[in-house]
Amino acid sequence: MAKKVAVLAVNPVNGSGLFQYLEDFYENHIPYEVFAVAPSKDIKTNSGIALTVDGTIDSLKGRSGEYDALVFACGDAMPVFAANADKPYNIDLLEVVREFAQAGKILIGHCAAALVFEKAGATQGRRVTLHPMAKPAIVKGCATDQAVEVDGPLFTARDEHAIGELLPYVEKALK
Repeated sequence: MAKKVAVLAVNPVNGSGLFQYLEDFYENHIPYEVFAVAPSKDIKTNSGIALTVDGTIDSLKGRSGEYDALVFACGDAMPVFAANADKPYNIDLLEVVREFAQAGKILIGHCAAALVFEKAGATQGRRVTLHPMAKPAIVKGCATDQAVEVDGPLFTARDEHAIGELLPYVEKALK
């Protein structure tokens, strides 16, 4: 049986990235639920498409045992993360990523996902790739210029254009 995935979507989420994960999971019969990193289940893509997802980040706290992997779908909200770091949903984001990492779950993401993994303490000694502008923020892990990095439980793609290269590795780990 396929493993179950929790997908985190910021508001606004990069629709291109989010939909690549969801379509792949659907086509490969990998069960998933989507959680908004926001105060409500109603979010939008960066192109304005309205979405209602399965839950909010606060409802995922303490539930890492129900899932085998966590996907962080990046979006336009990341450039302003520092300005909103004190918001409850961003505090919950780091808590959930930390919980999944400490439980040894697979962490998957693109663009600034490795930065979130770093802030949650999950990159120690691991290779990750991420958007070149965020690369200097990686100090505990090793940021590379590769399109895709898979190092232990961390599966990262530089940006949404590299997700297609990452997905075969993800599928293999989740089937």
